[in-house]
Amino acid sequence: MSDFNRNVSVPRFGATATRTQAEIDQGLRAYMLRVYNYMTLGLAITGAAALGIYMLAVSDVPTSAALAPGLYLNEFGVALFFSPLRWVVMLAPLAAVFFLSFRVDRMSVGAAQGVFWLYAALVGVSLASIFLVYTHESVIRVFFITAAAFGGLSLYGYTTSRSLSGMGSFLMMGLIGIIIAMVVNIFLGSTMLQFVISVAGVLVFAGLTAYDTQRIKEMYFAGDDDVVAGRKAIMGALTLYLDFINLFLMLLQLFGNRNN
Repeated sequence: MSDFNRNVSVPRFGATATRTQAEIDQGLRAYMLRVYNYMTLGLAITGAAALGIYMLAVSDVPTSAALAPGLYLNEFGVALFFSPLRWVVMLAPLAAVFFLSFRVDRMSVGAAQGVFWLYAALVGVSLASIFLVYTHESVIRVFFITAAAFGGLSLYGYTTSRSLSGMGSFLMMGLIGIIIAMVVNIFLGSTMLQFVISVAGVLVFAGLTAYDTQRIKEMYFAGDDDVVAGRKAIMGALTLYLDFINLFLMLLQLFGNRNN
């Protein structure tokens, strides 16, 4: 996950010390709403990009790459999913998220937003292949399951008075273990190991959703200027966006119906 450490020094005394608790609470709600709005728009861009690329990649004109009766991959689809271009599609989002994570403290809010939207679109392009693997009905069903689960978990992280900080190290260890297992399974191709990875992934990203929501909430400081607050909101949105996407993919592997 991507953490954002505020390095900008801001005054904590003077005018900010006279803020009432009601004003602070209102500011916190506005900040969290901004985070969720950014995340939601990012997901919308990802979904639109994924569906758009899929529609551009398929055709009803017969080719050697048949997906289903009357549905085929065109030349663009073959190049995108089966040529070396697929590695560019897979790695481009990773480059964008690293760029945003390491450069956000030197970017304007508008520029950071632009990189986030670009990243969301690139993720959508890379996820277009799920429409080739899974039925559209199961993709939609799992998306709504993910949305409901994410909403409940994030609400818990926002409202609970219990500190979830102790979960962080265990969740990160679990995430590292999942990544290592996924790399190993590339060579093993074990369906049982993939099932274990998916189950563990659901648990880890469910925990991260609650943990990250609380951490993003605690990052709020009423004395932040518009630039610092905007950067925090974008990085908070990116963190929750990644939790949602990974939770969705893990659930899809468990409950998605594959195309024949």
